[in-house]
Parts: sequence; C-alpha cells; structure tokens
Amino acid sequence: MKTRLIPVTLICAILVTNVCILNNNVVNSVYAQTSQDIFRSKSDHQILGQEGPPYLGVNIRGYYTSMPQSREGLKNPFPANYYENSLELLSKTNIIDHVRYRFYWESYERDPGTFIKELEYIAKTADKYGIKVIYDNHQFHTSSWLSAGHGTGFPAYLFNDPLLYKQASGGASKYSAAEKWWTNWWDRTIKSTNGTDGWTLQTEFLKKIVSTVDKHPSTLGYEILSEPQVHSKDQWEKIGKFNTFMTDELRKVTNKALIFSMNVPLDLKNLIEVNSQNMAKMVPKNKENVIFKMSMYGIPSGKYQTEKLQLILNASQIASVPLYIGEWNNVKRISTVNEEGKLIWKISANLSDISQTDANMIVEKFKGLNIWGMAYWDWSFVPNEIKNFNLVNITYDKASGEGDIHPTKYFDIMKKAYQNVYG
Repeated sequence: MKTRLIPVTLICAILVTNVCILNNNVVNSVYAQTSQDIFRSKSDHQILGQEGPPYLGVNIRGYYTSMPQSREGLKNPFPANYYENSLELLSKTNIIDHVRYRFYWESYERDPGTFIKELEYIAKTADKYGIKVIYDNHQFHTSSWLSAGHGTGFPAYLFNDPLLYKQASGGASKYSAAEKWWTNWWDRTIKSTNGTDGWTLQTEFLKKIVSTVDKHPSTLGYEILSEPQVHSKDQWEKIGKFNTFMTDELRKVTNKALIFSMNVPLDLKNLIEVNSQNMAKMVPKNKENVIFKMSMYGIPSGKYQTEKLQLILNASQIASVPLYIGEWNNVKRISTVNEEGKLIWKISANLSDISQTDANMIVEKFKGLNIWGMAYWDWSFVPNEIKNFNLVNITYDKASGEGDIHPTKYFDIMKKAYQNVYG
C-alpha cells in the first residue's frame, strides 16, 4: 500500500477554506476538528488504516453473496478468476485502494456454506493485492419476498404474516407492504417464525460476517444496513436506536469502522421531514470509528443534487461523524406514470451517462468537502442496461470456467478522475 501523508498545516488550510465556503461556521468548525482527529490520530490510524487523502474505490458484486432467496438465482456465469483478476486490475491503478463489497442477508440464508466461503476468498484475495474492503449489508427494495423481480435483502422468514406482507406485493418505498414492514422493523416488532426479534437476528448474522473476515488486514469496516426506508417523521430517532443497538453489539467483536447509511426515499418535500437535524438523529450513541454513508447519482451542480449533498453534509457535521460517498455515478431521470397512476421519476438507460468532465467535477467537489472516502458504482460480472453502471465487460469461457475481464471506457474515466484530482 502507498503511504499518503499530508502536512498538518495544509490540512488546516483546507479545512478553514471549506468552513468559509460552506458558510456554516459553528457547525463546520466542530466537524472540521472531528474529521481531522479521525484522519490524524495515531490510534485511529491503527483502527481505520487511514492516512492522508480519502479512500478511493469502487463497489463490487459477488455471486453467492448476491443470490436472491425467493426467486431463481443469477443466470450470468461467474468466472473462477473473477476476484483474482478484478482485484489485481484495481491494485495496478496505484490509486484505487478499497472496494465496497455488497452482500445480502437473504443470500446467506439461501446457502450459508458457499456464502461464507466466498467471503473468505475475497478477503484473502484482497489481502494479496493490498486492497481494503468495506463489507456492505445491502438491501434493494427490501427483499426478494416483497419485490419478486428486483429486490434482494432481508430473509423470507421475516415476512411470515401473509396478510401484511403478501409475497410480491412490492418492496420499494412507494408500496404499502414495504411501508408496513419497515414501520414494524423500526418498532422492533418483526420476528422470525421462532419468535426471535429481527434486530437480534441481524446482529447474529453480522457477527458471522465479522468472525469470518475481521482477522484479515484487508478488512476496513462494515456497513450496518444500506439505505433503510423511512416512512414517518417519528422513525428518525428509532433508526438511531437501531444503529446504537447494532453498533453496541458489533463493538463486542470488532474495533474496525462501522458505517451507517442515509435513508430512502430522499424527497426533500416529503412529509417524513427530510432535513439535516432529523438525519443526524440516525447516528449511534457510540460514535467512535463511525462513518456516515450517502449515495450520489448526479453532478452536484444542479439544484436538487446540490441541496441533497449539502443536506447530508450538514447532517454529518451535526452528528460529528465523517462522510463516506459509498456510491457515486451520474444518471438522468424521466417522469413516468406507474401502475398505480402516480407520477414517478425513473432512471433512463438511454440518457444516463458520465463523461470525463462530469467525473472530474464530481470528484473535485467531494475533495473540497474533506470526506472519508468514495466508491464508484459499479464493478460486476452481471451486465447492466445503464452502461455507466458497470466498469467491466466479461467474456466467459465455458470450457475453462474462467473469464476475460475487459475494463470499459468508464473504468478509465473513473481512474483518471481520481488521478486528476488526487494525483
């Protein structure tokens, strides 16, 4: 790994400049001191492995760790050399230093043995190539139980009330079944078939992750739960209690970075009162080595993206925890009418793209905010109809079981953006 040291005087100068730019003197001065402590404390270096510039990385998808439980598994062939060649390519850039590796709880329940073996393999391969790993407890549209076509996340035994959570009734935040489930999740009334509450079951699951990879030098930290849903303004504090419970339990088995996530939906005009003060309520009580993660799918120059970035930055400052851009890219959305007759904004595969200028602008903006790290979305063996959502194409050889990994133009765009801004 490269050594990345910056004179303290330069850090201070940058922090002072940022305070002036953001024009929030009291809050930002507190944040600047907190962020500097995390970046510069010797003990924190030992725990977080962080020196100098932020972590620069990509999101990466696995195979058994991404299998849905309530529908057919992934159809795309998985090359035997996928991790080896992927991490080797990333390490050779000499600037990408970590991956955010997503996994799904329901994938573990589907096949625990191969799930754990895959985790062990990526940890060992990351050790070999000097790449750090953030293990992300991911969910998209709650679960494959609720979202049969697209969702993956929570295991099926947490949806054992067929009246409230009818199978395939919708896991995105716009559906009533998802709203009922997440409301009960924050009230800690979701239980498995044997009566154990969901929070306890999730800590047991995450401790299995920790026991598998924590001993590896490549392990940087763990994300508690990616992009949880909020459906009412009284749930902000409840999420804080959830994150506190998870953090307290995980601190019994690891001292590595723990990451909590921004919420969805992020409609600034929603009745759930999305504001910095409420988002800051999600922070766990024990904030030692705790990071706040957000996603950014746009150039922070337009009104919405600028407001969103400032909103979450302010929340991290109020909570006095560093900010991690766990997913970044650029998309274009178009308005459409869904099956319920409601106007929604949907990502356009044809219009979405990211240029070198766009990527440079995004990374430069992040640099000015003194964030903890950032990771581009995405690196996957599964093709995506949104072309800039995948950094590689893979040619699979059925006879050998291996594949040739071909970085796309977006890989070069991301790499050059990191190099142009951080050198």
